[in-house]
Amino acid sequence: MDAPAARCLSDAPLRRRVTAATNKVEAFNGFSQWIGFGNGGVITGNDPVEQERTAKFNALLTNAVIFHNALDIAEIVRQLQEEGQTIDPEDLAHISPYLAEHIRRFGEYSTHELGLQPEAYDPHLDVDFSPLRGGGDPPGGDGYEQAA
Repeated sequence: MDAPAARCLSDAPLRRRVTAATNKVEAFNGFSQWIGFGNGGVITGNDPVEQERTAKFNALLTNAVIFHNALDIAEIVRQLQEEGQTIDPEDLAHISPYLAEHIRRFGEYSTHELGLQPEAYDPHLDVDFSPLRGGGDPPGGDGYEQAA
């Protein structure tokens, strides 16, 4: 057995991090497949340029929906804070941006707002994520990125 596999088997915290990362990747892949529902997600053309274009378009659309969901989540967190609620970073760590219930894949969409300039995005949330980093260590200090 090679050293990384042996280390993974003998190191329970490492196994948990690997499992968590794998679960995140699988959740992203499932969400991306849900977004790219056309033709059952199968690219049937033989043209490699069209195949790449289709895959990149799906990735772009998936990331746009994830970003929109993250904006919505951040706005809800800010509203809760304005109402005096304390936001536990552990609770936020369990919220997934792969939300699909509000998306109408077969709905009608208005494009009249496409030319409007959105307000500048403020990425700051007034939440202390340092407890999730294990004692205030910088993220990824052990070689593995941690959710924040």
